[in-house]
Amino acid sequence: MKVFISADIEGTAGIASWDEARKSGPDYAEFREYMTAEVVAACEGARNAGAQEVVVKDGHETARNIISGRLPEYVTVIHGWPGNPHSMMCGLDDSFDAVVFTGYHAKAGSSANPLAHSFNNRISRFYFNGVLSSEFTHNSHIAAYHKVPCVFISGDAGICGDAAQAVPGIKTVAVSQGIGPASVSMSPVRARTQIRTGVEEALTGDLSALLFSLPDEIDMQIEYANPTEAYRCSWYPGAELLSDCRIGFRHRDFFEVMRAFRFIG
Repeated sequence: MKVFISADIEGTAGIASWDEARKSGPDYAEFREYMTAEVVAACEGARNAGAQEVVVKDGHETARNIISGRLPEYVTVIHGWPGNPHSMMCGLDDSFDAVVFTGYHAKAGSSANPLAHSFNNRISRFYFNGVLSSEFTHNSHIAAYHKVPCVFISGDAGICGDAAQAVPGIKTVAVSQGIGPASVSMSPVRARTQIRTGVEEALTGDLSALLFSLPDEIDMQIEYANPTEAYRCSWYPGAELLSDCRIGFRHRDFFEVMRAFRFIG
């Protein structure tokens, strides 16, 4: 079995401030450790379920956060951003059996995490087919494009709830819940235990039941924080300026949606 793990940090147990998520932050080193430990727990769970190969994509900010020396010997890690349309799913292809997400966070506008956002601070809202969406939404569609099921996600309660609604049967571990600018979280030790067990359980189930089909067409709409950003991005081939801050892009080939987002997201 071959497993792909996409890892972020804003849904890591205990996190509540950007000072803990950015390399320049005074508390970043501590939460880099927690992010790495949660990834290791997911790798161990995958191994316990019979995975022979595990590929991890560091998907946060610089994509150079996971401490490689902590990873088990059977793991391959992808650091940095090659610049291709797969982004946080870089390295995924049709050869994988399952996708796992760790440290994921709620979408922009959600109160489930004080660090809730969608991709970057340029984007204030992101929609797929009229539904307010998240990084998980986009990345799970990339998995579906490659016909690989999404079997597990850990992060805040908001993104876990969204994932459970989008992929019925996906195993979730909600490590935290936002309260205004604060968060209530389980301990990092407990989070790691639940992630390890959850991934193992997810991978020993019926993986095919978690594979969803892509819609016949995707209508992607992006609302930017700044109208000048929307105007600039509206010049991408096929994009349309819908309002001062919103553009739309519609296509039946999901790879074209991925490609468009690479340049306008």
